[in-house]
Amino acid sequence: MNIDPAKLLRQALDAAIASAQAENCLPAYLPRPGKGRTLVIGAGKASASMAQTLEKHWQGELSGLIVTQYGYAVPCKQIEIVEAAHPVPDQAGMDAAQRMLELISHLQADDQVICLISGGGSSLLALPAPGISLQQKQSINQSLLKCGASISEINCVRRHLSAIKGGRLAAACHPAKVVSLLISDVPGDDPVNIASGPTVGDPSSCTEALAVIDRYQIKLPMQIQQALLNNELESIKPDDARLEGNSSHLIATPQKALLAATDFIQKSGFDTHILSDRIEGESRHVGSTLAAIALQTSLYAQPFKPPCAILSGGETTVTVKGEGKGGRNVECLLSMAIALRGRAHIYALAADTDGVDGREPIAGAIITPDTLKRAREKYIDPLQALDQNDGHGFFQALGDSVITGPTQTNVNDFRMMLVLGKY
Repeated sequence: MNIDPAKLLRQALDAAIASAQAENCLPAYLPRPGKGRTLVIGAGKASASMAQTLEKHWQGELSGLIVTQYGYAVPCKQIEIVEAAHPVPDQAGMDAAQRMLELISHLQADDQVICLISGGGSSLLALPAPGISLQQKQSINQSLLKCGASISEINCVRRHLSAIKGGRLAAACHPAKVVSLLISDVPGDDPVNIASGPTVGDPSSCTEALAVIDRYQIKLPMQIQQALLNNELESIKPDDARLEGNSSHLIATPQKALLAATDFIQKSGFDTHILSDRIEGESRHVGSTLAAIALQTSLYAQPFKPPCAILSGGETTVTVKGEGKGGRNVECLLSMAIALRGRAHIYALAADTDGVDGREPIAGAIITPDTLKRAREKYIDPLQALDQNDGHGFFQALGDSVITGPTQTNVNDFRMMLVLGKY
């Protein structure tokens, strides 16, 4: 089979990303215009593109406000687009959240709200609960991102420290009905975890949020700790009457993206296998486990027979201890490369479908059988890079970074291994 493995890996990533573009997944879920006003609000890395697509396919008047990440804005005619920071919130996001609450404060029962939500909304739609400053929220958020907590644990805390997430945005829209269109970037696709669930009821409690804080030894100001202990920061619950009649629709998910990549790879003549769309855990541990699966496939044709493609998605975590640039996908790949030890005929790609892995404007990277050999020739120590959480530095030095630019969507991590060798 005459192929360019690196090119095929990149094309599969592009197919996954294309399937989650708003133009390809949003129009089928648009509600009909109602008797009253239609107001469009939302947040996330894909939200501006979603708003643009909505305008293109909508018959009638629209107005609204969307907040997206810096560099992710696209032109809209009726809906205002504001940019803010991710993954740590900033003043621009806080101001946008406050304005959004003001926009929905006088809605009537005949009005409808279309809420466009995608990954990144937790940071972008940042309005701390009363008594919590933006600086305190930023500090807590940074600690959560570095401690190794899962995204569901992080978002549990975020929901309880917010004045807009955890169902509060939808409750503020009452009596208007809210239709939420969601692009999922979280394992399991639970709407309560997508952008920390601003328009859906939250079954978790202040007690659970405190348990996450304690588990990862996050330092909280005393007044916030006490407010959680006294249940003063409780979120909106699923049975709240203000949420009655609202609806939520998952228009793009990690699984759909993996299936799109599968369709592409199969047309190239490969058997394909999806391990899971919701793999979590420490990035380096996931990387070594995936390497073990690839080696078993290569050596013994178990559990799959080569040549084949093995895909997975989800959201791993990095417990940052070193001084490197971080990035969960490049850390996963670096660990995988170390475990593979240059095994012939095995190639892999891991990338974040939003185009940003960690805080670098780099989606991820590719490994090849000669990755470690080329690193040695440049006097780069892969183990030291892993210890320093410097996957980005490692792959940049080799010229193996994957750069997509802003993709205008986010369906979480995309990982693919090509096992070409015969057992």
